[in-house]
Order: sequence, then structure tokens, then C-alpha cells
Amino acid sequence: METNTLNPVGIKMPDEMQKDQTNKEQLIQQMLLEEKKRLEAEYGVENKKIDHFKRPFEKAFTKDQRGDTTILFGGLTWKHEKLIKGALEGIGYKTEYVSTADKKAFQLGKEYGNNGQCNPTYFTVGNLVQHLQGLEASGIPKQEIIDKYVFFTAGACGPCRFGMYEAEYRLALRNSGYDGFRVLLFQQTGGLSQQEAEAGLEMNLDFFLGIINALMLGDIINEIGYNIRPYEVNEGETNKVMDEVINIFYEKLKSKKYFDFNSRMGKILQKLPASEYLTKFIDQVLGDYYMEAVDKAKEKFNSIKVDRTRLKPIVKVTGEFWAQTTEGDGNFNMFPFLEREGAQVLVEPIATWIMYMLHQAKSVNDDEKGLNVYKDLDSKLSFKEKLGLAKAHKSNYTILTLAEKIFEREYNRYRKAFGEMPHELVDQKVLKELAHPFYHSRVEGGEGHLEVGKSIYYTVNELCHMVLSLKPFGCMPSTQSDGVQSAVSNHYKNMIFLPIETSGEGDVNAHSRVQMALGEAKAKAKAEFSDCLDKTGYSLEEIKAYVETHDELQRPFHHISHRKGVAGMGANFILDVAEMMKKEGIKSVMSVLSV
Repeated sequence: METNTLNPVGIKMPDEMQKDQTNKEQLIQQMLLEEKKRLEAEYGVENKKIDHFKRPFEKAFTKDQRGDTTILFGGLTWKHEKLIKGALEGIGYKTEYVSTADKKAFQLGKEYGNNGQCNPTYFTVGNLVQHLQGLEASGIPKQEIIDKYVFFTAGACGPCRFGMYEAEYRLALRNSGYDGFRVLLFQQTGGLSQQEAEAGLEMNLDFFLGIINALMLGDIINEIGYNIRPYEVNEGETNKVMDEVINIFYEKLKSKKYFDFNSRMGKILQKLPASEYLTKFIDQVLGDYYMEAVDKAKEKFNSIKVDRTRLKPIVKVTGEFWAQTTEGDGNFNMFPFLEREGAQVLVEPIATWIMYMLHQAKSVNDDEKGLNVYKDLDSKLSFKEKLGLAKAHKSNYTILTLAEKIFEREYNRYRKAFGEMPHELVDQKVLKELAHPFYHSRVEGGEGHLEVGKSIYYTVNELCHMVLSLKPFGCMPSTQSDGVQSAVSNHYKNMIFLPIETSGEGDVNAHSRVQMALGEAKAKAKAEFSDCLDKTGYSLEEIKAYVETHDELQRPFHHISHRKGVAGMGANFILDVAEMMKKEGIKSVMSVLSV
């Protein structure tokens, strides 16, 4: 009898019963699976396949490609970027800087990037995509863009989204159709060794000296522009002159001739200890290559006619590095807005950030002193090994201190050549000591304690009427600073502090908030100006009449004293003029009439 048939009584055999049970279980599982899918679809939690992002393979950028490969960069002011372009072209690179990021770039960054990024990420990443799309629209084939262009940017790690920029650039490039486009990171590319000659971008001494000079000159010229423009008599003249000045230094940086250590003579000299560093160091600190250009630039700036008797509240801008530096939609075009509202903007030089990083590196070096005293859990280092560690610590400290001194010395050399108009670099120790009671100086990320330190410094030294802190929406380090600033503002009662979180939208709301705080700063500046005018014993018309007869008082580089308790440039200026008038024996009309 077959085991899969019914017996004469109609009873199923055991193997047939087992088969029937299996079918029922499969039917139940199928029904459960269908119900699960229905519920997932209903509540929007379908189990979708996830395509995880992986760093794409990129072809190397090699030395033989330099002649026909363009290096793209951006993210600073147009002044800094054009000077960096000149410095890089001067050492043999084809370069191009991307224009200032706008809202379209922001939207592209959001479209092709991850959710939850800060707006500098969206702006800078989207701006690169937008630039590549512009190249393609101009007729350059996409594959040629991928093969003949590279993007150079800074890379880092740390407790903010800056450490994710590299991945964001590459993800957005892949999603926008430029998969394989090369991104070069500052922290991962090359070094100072001439032996790395096959690298497409050689991070040698010429490279660093060129970039450093470009950044310092960019800082100086940028600050001079913001110092003059609010007081210019002929509107637009400052911007016109600034274009001419930037072109002068662009050509100067582009024409700079560095000693070639790859030449036959260079290879001979290279055998001498530290010959390259010594030769170029002497040329940098003792040479006057850029001074001739400084004289021409100063002459051009000094041709601008200014009226320093104008009442202008001074607004010191601080905040997250990119948001406080960019001059476009990334910070709601805040700089031109402030100037239209009648303020003088005190910008922050990139040099402060460089000095901060050097100072923090010294702090880390001190923190690590004496930590590595054990070989393992059971044995300590020998005396000789400990001595080696102490020597390494001292060597690092000496190198970092020397770097600080040289950088500050070079910055001040340019600053003094421009009549000391740009503000001197603030001592990092001073900023740390001011901020530390409120914000621990060893808490790093973003600008660390700098935001707090600068707010206090510029307030207690009466260098501004208001502090405006610009930062991205949701920026963790800046949010920490904002929390601390409530205690700082409560301690320094005369501080006017306003934090503004920037994003792709919200210009009207941000400008409205700034107008309210600026109104308070204007009232403060007006009271200060009025008090100083009363002290002079002259009317404003008398002071202006005197200024009109003295051409030197209508020039940007005329030195203006800074008095304790007086922040405004106009207030300090009328006090200076009044002293000159009194020395000449000029009496006020009102005083004569009263006699």
C-alpha cells in the first residue's frame, strides 16, 4: 500500500499528516509576512535596502599632471582667495577659486548631501558642486572635469561636523554625477620633504611661505577696507581702490622667485644641514620683497578722502570661523548690512586662528609632559629614555614658540608698514586668561574659548560698542559659547552681545534682531560722541571747518589716538582735532561771544 494514500477506513498515514502540517505552517508564515509588509507600509517603516556610502577610489594627483590640472579652492573672502591664487601660481600651479557661496549652493548641498549638517557644510559642499556644474555648462565635458580638476581643502577631526567635510564632499560629488572627482586634504597631503617630488601638490616650504604671506596680506587689506569704507566721502571709492591693491599683491605673489633646491646648485646646497630652511627663513624675515608693493598700496588707500567726524558705532564680529569670515549668503550678507545700517565693522583676521592653533599645540605639549614614564604596566622607562622624552618636549615647545614669534613678527611688519591701522594680534595668553573663568581653555572644538575671550577683550578695552557672534545653526562649540555668554554679559554690564545663528534662510529675522541690538549700540556711541564733543569746547561745525582746511586730517592713515573709555573713531578723532585747534590758539565762536 502507498504511504501517501488513504487507507480503507479514510485515516491519513503519518507522513501525509506531517506534509499537511508543513503546508499549514508555510501558509501561516506567508500570511504573517504579508501582514508585516502591510503594517510597515502603513506606518512608513518598510525595510529598504541601504546603500551605505564608501569612500570612492580616486586617482592620484601626480607631478606630471600639474601642467594641465587646475586646483580649485575657496571658503575665505575674495581678497584672501585671489592672493592665495597668486601664491600658488607663483610656484607653478594652475589654480581657480570658487566664487562666494550663495543660497543656490546651499540648496545643492542639502540636495546632494546628508541630513543634519551645519550650514557651512551645505554652503561649501554645494558651492563646489555648483562650480563644477558651471564648468560643464560652459562646454567642458564631465569626464574632463573629473580628470583635469582637483579640489584642495582643509581636513580635521574633532567634536564638530568639520571632521565630516571630507566625506560630505565626496558623497555630494557622487550623488551629483562627479564620482571620482579628486579631493585633496591639507592634513593628508605631502609634507615638507623635497623627496616627495612625485606628489601633485608638494607641501614644501615655498608652498607654506606663499600661503602664509597671502593670508597675512589678505587680513591686513581686508581690515583696512572695513576701516575706511564707512568714512569715505565718495561712495564706492574704497572698493575700487581695494581691487587695485589686491591686484598689486596678486602680481607680486605670482612673480615671487624662490630658490630652486631641485636645481644642480640646489642639490649641492641641500647637503648642508638645514640649508633650505635657513636660506628661505632669512629671505622671509629680512627681505623686503613685498614692501615696495606695500608702499604703492598705502599710497592708493591714502588717496581716498574720508570724513572721520561721522558718528559710527563699532561692531566687533566673532563666532564660528567660516560664518564670521564669509561675505555672502552664508552669514546673511551681514557685513554690508551692518555698513548700510551705519556701523563700522571690526572683522577678525585669520591670523588670530593660526595663533590660536599654535598656542593650543603648546598647551597639548605641556599636558603630555611626563605621561609616558612607563614602558608597560610593570616597568618604568630608564633615566636615559626619560631624558629623551624631556628633550623632545623642550624641542617641541621651542619650535612652537619660535613659530609664534616669527608669525607675529611678520604680521606686525605688514601692519606697521600700513601705519598700524589694522589692529595688532591679541596675545593668546590674554584671551585665555580672560575667558578661562567662564569657559575652560582646554575645552577644544570650533573656536574653543576664543569667542568668549574676544568678547571680553574688545569690551573691557573699549574697542567696540557691540559684539556680534555669527555661527551656524546647531553648531555645538558655538552653542556652548552662547550658554557661557549669558554669565559673561551679566558680569560685564556694559557689554552689548548678540548671537546670530545663520542658515540658508531667515535673513529678515536675523537682520531685524541685529537692528534692535544695533539701535542700543548707536545710542551708546551717540552718548559717547556727544560727551566728547562737549569736552572739546567746540561745535561740530567748527571742528569740521578746521578739518576741511587740513588735507592730512582727511586721509585714512592719519593717526587717531585711542583714549580709555572712548571706543568710537569719530569721538576720538574730534578730541584729537580739538587738541590741535587749542595748540594753534583757535577759540570757539561760542566762547568768544560769551566774552
